Amino acid sequence: MGEPPHPASVTLATFNIHMGVDGWGRPFDLVGACRSLGADVLILQESWVPDDGRAGSSRRIAAELGYTVVAEAGMAHIRLLRPRVTTSTRWGPPVSPLRRTFDVDGVDGGEDGKNGVGGEDGVRAGGGGAGGRGVPGRWALALLSRVPVTDVRVLPLGKLRRDRAHRFIVGCTVGVAGGTIEVFGTHMSHITHGSHAQFRRLGGLLPPTGRAAVLAGDMNLWGPPVRAYLPGWRRAVTARTWPAPRPHSQLDHVLVTPPVAVLAGRIGPAAGSDHRPVVVTLGLR
Repeated sequence: MGEPPHPASVTLATFNIHMGVDGWGRPFDLVGACRSLGADVLILQESWVPDDGRAGSSRRIAAELGYTVVAEAGMAHIRLLRPRVTTSTRWGPPVSPLRRTFDVDGVDGGEDGKNGVGGEDGVRAGGGGAGGRGVPGRWALALLSRVPVTDVRVLPLGKLRRDRAHRFIVGCTVGVAGGTIEVFGTHMSHITHGSHAQFRRLGGLLPPTGRAAVLAGDMNLWGPPVRAYLPGWRRAVTARTWPAPRPHSQLDHVLVTPPVAVLAGRIGPAAGSDHRPVVVTLGLR
C-alpha cells in the first residue's frame, strides 16, 4: 500500500508560552490553550524543560494532545522562580524588576534532536532548587507536530553579545496536496540586543523565496522591519499580539513565500502568557 494522500492544507500555530506561567509565576492552563488552537504543527517559544527529569511544557502538550516533539533547542539555562502569593487579577506586577519570573544563570548551547531533548547541554546546573533561587531548567524553542514531517533540522543563529541566550531556527518539511511546505520556527533577540545582525543571519539560512516555506515565531520586532529584513516574504496575519491582556503591538509573526496560499489566519485569545498565539491555515497556490 502506498502512502496516504497529503491533506489540502496544514494549520500552523506559533505561541510564546512564557513557561506556562503568568507574570506572577502562577501556572495557567497551557494544554487547554494549545488545544484551542487546533494546529497540526505547533511552534513554541519559551518552552520550559526542568533539569529534574519531569515532563516540561512541550512534553506535557505532546502527551495530552497527540503531538510528537519533533525538535527542541535549549537556548539558555534558567531558574524558574516560585509563584508569588497574590490575589491580583492582573497578568503580573507593574513593569519593574519585580516582574521577572525567571533568572538566566548560564547559557545552554546544546542542540536537541528529533523526537525530544538530546545533544550536549553545556549548562551550569547545580545549586538553587525550589527552595533556593528557583527550579533549574532550560528555556527552549520547540517544534511539535501531529502530521508526518521530514527533513528535521535545528540551525544555530548564534549568540549576540548583549543577549544571554543562544538563538536557533527549528525546521521541518510537511506534505500538502500538490507538494511540500518547509516550516521554520524561531525566537529572535530584542532589537536592543542588536538583532539586526541576527536577522541577516536568519535570511541567509532560509530557503530562496521561490520555494514554498513559512517562518513563524516571536520576532521581538514589529512587522514592517521584519518584512524589510526578509524581502520576498509576506505577513500572513496582521494584528496585535503583545502584551496579551491589552495588546498594542505585533511581535509574533507568520511569514510565507509566494508559492504558499494563506487560507485562513487569526490571533488567539489571551490565555495566560504575555503573548497571544497566531494561527494560520496554509496550502499551495
